[in-house]
Amino acid sequence: MRKLLILLALLAPGLTAFAAPVKDTWLSVLLDGRKIGNMHVERVVRDNRVVTVQTMNVELDRAGIKVPLGTSETDTETLAGEPLAFSSRTSISGIASVVHGTRRPDGKFDVTSEVGGAKSNRVVEWPHNALLAEGLRLAEQRNGLIAGTKFTEWAFQVDSLDAVEIQSTIGKREPVELPDGTQLATQIEQIIHLPGSPTKSVVWVDAGLNLKKLTLPMMGYELTMLACSQTCAQAPNQSADILSHALAHAPAAVSADALEHGLVISVSANDDGTALQFVQTDEQSVATHGNTVTLRIAPLSPNAKPGRETPPQAADSQANDWLQSNAPVIRKLAEKAAGKAQTSAVQMHDLQEFVRRYIQNKNLSIGYASALEVANKPEGDCTEHAVLLAALGRALGIPTRVVYGLAYTDHYAGGDHVFVPHAWTQAWVNGRWQSFDAALPGFDAGHIALSYGDGDPWRFFAGMDTLGRMRIDSVEPMHDQSPISATH
Repeated sequence: MRKLLILLALLAPGLTAFAAPVKDTWLSVLLDGRKIGNMHVERVVRDNRVVTVQTMNVELDRAGIKVPLGTSETDTETLAGEPLAFSSRTSISGIASVVHGTRRPDGKFDVTSEVGGAKSNRVVEWPHNALLAEGLRLAEQRNGLIAGTKFTEWAFQVDSLDAVEIQSTIGKREPVELPDGTQLATQIEQIIHLPGSPTKSVVWVDAGLNLKKLTLPMMGYELTMLACSQTCAQAPNQSADILSHALAHAPAAVSADALEHGLVISVSANDDGTALQFVQTDEQSVATHGNTVTLRIAPLSPNAKPGRETPPQAADSQANDWLQSNAPVIRKLAEKAAGKAQTSAVQMHDLQEFVRRYIQNKNLSIGYASALEVANKPEGDCTEHAVLLAALGRALGIPTRVVYGLAYTDHYAGGDHVFVPHAWTQAWVNGRWQSFDAALPGFDAGHIALSYGDGDPWRFFAGMDTLGRMRIDSVEPMHDQSPISATH
């Protein structure tokens, strides 16, 4: 569910690239036909500048617990669409991240971000051809709405400080049913090139390029936005439990012995969408045969040889906005947890056990907290365990990363023998990337890795499209105990 929330927050500005309201525009947001929130877009021209404010508020359920998401972005541009400033605030379950950027005389941007109470400042090069809201609107205006026209734009994403390529193809003009009545609108197919996970959407706009409808498949769901009155957009939300799509059911129970020694898992897509994506790691090999993917997963043994993965880079050991390993409280916790342990393997094991004990309030109500937030307020679920463990490792100089995927459990949310969305930590130990899981009793072969990153939630899109679309065809014990490698 975290990926769905973050995707909604990231895509909100890009999704409304066609929204060019003379005044306010309101949209109702639906997930699989159930209303989960609203979006509000304002465009104001003053002092030879265009200010566009886009605000979205949605609410999802997770095992009966409501998780609210609020995101707001303000773009300031010249009348010609040149970027001057931007700001963004995203709040998930009350935990906020804030980004502000102001253009300098040399064209670069001074950027200030704040996550978990920790502020950072940096100078950012503006990505080539990147556009904010007004620049996107003017580009659409120049391309027009002639059927068959194809064009490409680069939409700047404030929270990730980079640009996403959007390819558009103009379609036919047709009637579109909206809450306030049927309107004629032009259909436009789009491909949004998120990192490692291209996403297809369809939008309908009127002659003034105002967004009237949008549909977007994501993680087995269909997100829909419909233009309507403010009263309609702000009507009460409906319950939308996202776990029903995210779980992947195993054909039968998986034994404890198989989880300990290794599994061979065969999966396929439950639709005709894009190919399923998984990452190759020192613990997981991936082999594709037509529409079927075979995963070989096994924990690393203590005497395993160095792995085949690329060694860590300098950034894998450094603090960032979400893994604040240089914060005094995190350094203090790391030193306390590691004690007199000398090797990185023993240190990571001790850190794992410490995090498991330290986060006593284990609940599903936290949206996505940074390591510093978890250190100061130890609560949450797997993601909070993963980011804190990764930051503690980095505080001791151990390269770490956060892995996103699924983990097997016998029972969850009324389901038996299921793989559940999950996050854990990997550390560079003895020349290989080894997994540690502080939220569960430990890492085992029931962990399917979809993607990994530096803890920044805006950067884990590789493999995201697989979640909610995969069918597990078989799960077998790994009888061949030869080392995991990409050649299997």
